[in-house]
Amino acid sequence: MPLPRATLDLEAVDAVVLDTDGVITDTARVHAAAWKRVFDALLRERGRQPPFDAGSDYLTYVDGRSRADGARGFLRSRDLELPDEELASLLDRKTRHFLDEVAARGVRAFPDAVAFLHELRRRGTGVAAVSASRNCGPVLRAAGVDGLADVRVDGVDAARLGLAGKPDPALFLEAARRLAVRPGRCALVEDALAGVEAGRRGGFGRVIGVDRTGGRGDEMRERGAHVVVGDLGGLAVVGRDDGARDPVV
Repeated sequence: MPLPRATLDLEAVDAVVLDTDGVITDTARVHAAAWKRVFDALLRERGRQPPFDAGSDYLTYVDGRSRADGARGFLRSRDLELPDEELASLLDRKTRHFLDEVAARGVRAFPDAVAFLHELRRRGTGVAAVSASRNCGPVLRAAGVDGLADVRVDGVDAARLGLAGKPDPALFLEAARRLAVRPGRCALVEDALAGVEAGRRGGFGRVIGVDRTGGRGDEMRERGAHVVVGDLGGLAVVGRDDGARDPVV
């Protein structure tokens, strides 16, 4: 059953903060595949089962979290703990696999997200793109949408500024700060449960869950989503139509 069409009223918010992987770009599956390569190799080496599931394990342990937090969480589920040096090596291999896939196949931005971003810009609304990944900049450029966000906060910023990963709201709060908008006057758009929870913890005025695969709407609402949509085409934008700037093309 399709999810009901929801509304984002721009009279109630002054800016919109969006997660990148899974909301703006179709890269969550690429991250999941890269994680599977490195985790499965390690599990075979250590004689552990079952292998990493790029669906359920990715969503449970990795999605929306920093690389280190996600890796540690999954490894604990298999009764494994790596010394810092070995963990750093695993994270580097994951990044190389991810970037190799991006270079080979490119990155696709979701059409509904592109249309949504253009509409926000047409209405003069501030936009931030946020990701726990250090590769957010290259991904947005590869997808051709880097010009649609006023602000970007990513894993590079998190490392430099010492920002905690989701479900801590630090990344999103930094985006709101750079947009010069109070969190209560920001909408947050997320597809990860940890990110939805971060929006609630951070006091964002409107937390919008994007459930592209279906089946997680109830969990998103339990974590703090005010509304859940199947994609951003299911979110009607209303209010403040001042045409403050032209859409980016």
